[in-house]
Amino acid sequence: MVGRTTVVIAHRLSTIRNADTIAVVDGGRIVETGTHEQLMANPYSAYSSLIQLQEAAQLQHKPSLSDSASITRPLSFKYSRELSGRTSMGASFRSDKDSISRYGGAGEAHDEVRKGKPVSMKKLYSMVRPDWFFGLSGTISAFVAGSQMPLFALGVTQALVSYYMGWETTKLEVRKIAVLFCCGAVLTVVFHVIEHLSFGIMGERLTLRVREKMFSAILRNEIGWFDDTSNTSAMLSSRLEADATLVRTIVVDRSTILLQNVGMIVTSLIIAFILNWRITLVVLATYPLMVSGHISEKMFMKGYGGNLGKSYLKANMLAAEAVSNIRTVAAFCSEEKVIKLYADELREPSKRSFRRGQGAGLFYGVSQFFLFSSYALALWYGSVLMSKELASFKSVMKSFMVLIVTALAMGETLAMAPDIIKGNQMASSVFEILDRKTDVRIDTGEDIKRVEGLIELRGIEFRYPSRPDVTVFKGLDLLMKAGKSMALVGMSGSGKSTVLSLILRFYDPIAGRVLIDGKDVKKLKLKCLRKHIGLVQQEPALFATTIYDNILYGKDGATEAEVVEAAKLANAHSFISSLPEGYKTKVGERGVQLSGGQKQRIAIARAIVKDPAILLLDEATSALDVESERVVQQALNRVMRNRTTVMVAHRLSTVKNADVISVLQDGKIIEQGAHQHLIEDKNGAYHKLVSLQQQQQMQTQQSSSEDI
Repeated sequence: MVGRTTVVIAHRLSTIRNADTIAVVDGGRIVETGTHEQLMANPYSAYSSLIQLQEAAQLQHKPSLSDSASITRPLSFKYSRELSGRTSMGASFRSDKDSISRYGGAGEAHDEVRKGKPVSMKKLYSMVRPDWFFGLSGTISAFVAGSQMPLFALGVTQALVSYYMGWETTKLEVRKIAVLFCCGAVLTVVFHVIEHLSFGIMGERLTLRVREKMFSAILRNEIGWFDDTSNTSAMLSSRLEADATLVRTIVVDRSTILLQNVGMIVTSLIIAFILNWRITLVVLATYPLMVSGHISEKMFMKGYGGNLGKSYLKANMLAAEAVSNIRTVAAFCSEEKVIKLYADELREPSKRSFRRGQGAGLFYGVSQFFLFSSYALALWYGSVLMSKELASFKSVMKSFMVLIVTALAMGETLAMAPDIIKGNQMASSVFEILDRKTDVRIDTGEDIKRVEGLIELRGIEFRYPSRPDVTVFKGLDLLMKAGKSMALVGMSGSGKSTVLSLILRFYDPIAGRVLIDGKDVKKLKLKCLRKHIGLVQQEPALFATTIYDNILYGKDGATEAEVVEAAKLANAHSFISSLPEGYKTKVGERGVQLSGGQKQRIAIARAIVKDPAILLLDEATSALDVESERVVQQALNRVMRNRTTVMVAHRLSTVKNADVISVLQDGKIIEQGAHQHLIEDKNGAYHKLVSLQQQQQMQTQQSSSEDI
């Protein structure tokens, strides 16, 4: 930095104390400038407040869990970040390793999920058992439709042979064959319609059945299963869409071709053996060459270029990184260098593709040599039989034409084998979901009719399944009295929301017990437990349906009167009634048609429509503006009466009236008591949190008045 003009963007303010000038930016404006000493001289300045925030965070963040990694983000004090309206970026650039995981790892992980142990055909076909009637009619029709080709070859050969007979005989034979072809065409249409209609119905029903079973199995899984990166909403949606279609392709679509080919082969062999068994046996002996030739042709034509996706992986990653970090590339004038690197990465895949093309052409030529050699052998042996008067020209030609059709059908059938095997491996992901045994049983356990609301967390030790090396709680004890309210406050990552997840039994603790009315939640029927608990989250999840249906999700079989009463308690009835369609108003995707406050009040109504004994509020007002917060807070104050309420709070002004306030730090309770009691301790963590928020609010008000 010596002798250079240096601009530093800093999150840790201790690193810029020696800067010649410090500029504090807020709301897109420079609000303060000066040296460190000049800015610190005013204890109410924005810079001074930021220093105090970081020092308070450092004082509070003293790791007490020595055997585990920190559960908080370094200096990521939630109140500081959200109140100042700023978000610090952890890093500007990604390493090569990160890049590979971002652009290559996801696809490879997805392939690993999908390419599992092959599924037996018996297991696959068991899924279409309910539609056996359509399968039977489709199979019979496929056999009949498949027999048309050898019969057609037989008819064409007969027509050709008839031209070597007398004119009258030729006319009679050709007329007869033409009539038979017309009748065959009609029958072919009929049987193809029956075949595709039967298999089409069976395929659609199979797709529906697989998707319903997969979706049901997905919803049965514990919450921790969804924390796995291979079980994100995008990947599960993709699997619901693609895997069901894949199962249909394997079981139904390919079966259609397979059954037609089987019908064709059986019919051809029967006809050929009846016509001339000698030439049939000789031609069958050449089938390995003929079939291998046809399979090679199919495989080479299908995969001439090969799957070079992995070969181009590095080039794709390089291009993606160049685009995502275009500012860095432009800042260092590295455009030409990146282009050269990209060209170098393409060179090896291009050579590999060229070599593969040469190999494909060579083997395709060899396969064609075997194919036509087999034809030559069959015709030569036919001439030998004719010379010895063991076969006629007509029988030789008919047998030859019919057997060629059989060879092509057999080759096409065997060429499908790799695709079927690969498809079976891909379909294993369906049965991984369907056959998975979840750790949580929804319908087993003790049924509880009434809940008082006494909650106790006793000796809780917990780690998230997705982060087994990070201890969230170690020996946490917490008691919440029935009918009282408790607020959980603390810095980001202290475990506030985790407490709510344990009460709802989204997760089970590694050690310790979660008790409701003295009963371990593990021994209670999960459905019954959650019927007595209402949850309101920071971001309300509304479904793309009507307001009425969204509230109705809270309780199965709720009456209209109960829905309206819940809306009134949630301060939502008045605004709902003012809408043109009232409770029948569509809220749109994720509730986009409503404001934040309106969505939150509907979420509150949904939570209390079942009249829960326990109410969990996870930062229910932190994302709202002042006016919306006031209205929602009024609704919360109303519905909290006579209920055990556990609230996770960001704005500490909303928890002043809580019966008990618990301050969490590093997964432990460090302070507990009423607001008045905690605020009197000037050195307490709660007092510091309140003071910091008040200072930040004053700063915001001053900035607003200056803008005006």
